[in-house]
Amino acid sequence: MLVVEGLTCRFGAKAAVDNASFSVPHGGFVGVIGRSGAGKSTLLRMINRLAEPSEGRILFEGQDVTALRGRELRQWRARSAMIFQQFNLVGRLDVLTNVLMGRLSEIPSWRSLAQLWPEKDKALAMSALEQFDMGSLAAQRADSLSGGQQQRVAIARALVQDPDIILADEPIASLDPRNTRIVMDALLRINKHFGITVMCNLHSLDLARSYCDRLIGMSAGRIVFDGAPAALTEHIARELYDLEADEVMGGPVDAPAESALPAFGTAAVA
Repeated sequence: MLVVEGLTCRFGAKAAVDNASFSVPHGGFVGVIGRSGAGKSTLLRMINRLAEPSEGRILFEGQDVTALRGRELRQWRARSAMIFQQFNLVGRLDVLTNVLMGRLSEIPSWRSLAQLWPEKDKALAMSALEQFDMGSLAAQRADSLSGGQQQRVAIARALVQDPDIILADEPIASLDPRNTRIVMDALLRINKHFGITVMCNLHSLDLARSYCDRLIGMSAGRIVFDGAPAALTEHIARELYDLEADEVMGGPVDAPAESALPAFGTAAVA
């Protein structure tokens, strides 16, 4: 279980995240919602330790994540895989090598610098790509792919880290509606098939309601809602989003039922 206790991050006098506390049981799909600047990205970056908390602590399975340093911190960042809005791929490298970057914490640095990836890691990376129908593009340069394809590569890279948690920071912000659904379906399949906890920052309230089993609403750095999507009334949503409410509250988006999710292949990503 992930436990966040009184987590605060200040930049000067401003608190980007202010006294956030919650817990996430294993296997949940949590949507973090709120208007731009609410503190959603900072919250996820603190959990991964890309941003340092000013106060509070993060616990995972009883371990104090906020106290980790050196190799233990690098291991935690592998266990809490980040997926970013802008993909963070190396465009000049091929797709397979970008996915293999997810194994950097498991091999000596000289092997990665020399591109001497272990065969078992290559097989793992190919298996991850095939899960998302990307295996045929393994040899292509990453910058030759569409935005939706690049984000699926980024998700495959996160998956080969063998994470306990995936932290997705606005993963569909720069995608069109078709690719938005493809990427959200991919995250949902990872959550349901592998039982990996997913925390996903989303600007769209309708997507959050459709794909997530729990919503955490943030406003001005503070958590102001934490509950099931059905409990998020229009009144609360309008308080969360203020002037952006009409932009994020449209018609419902139907997410696939769990029983209808496409089955993964027999090659497992462990």
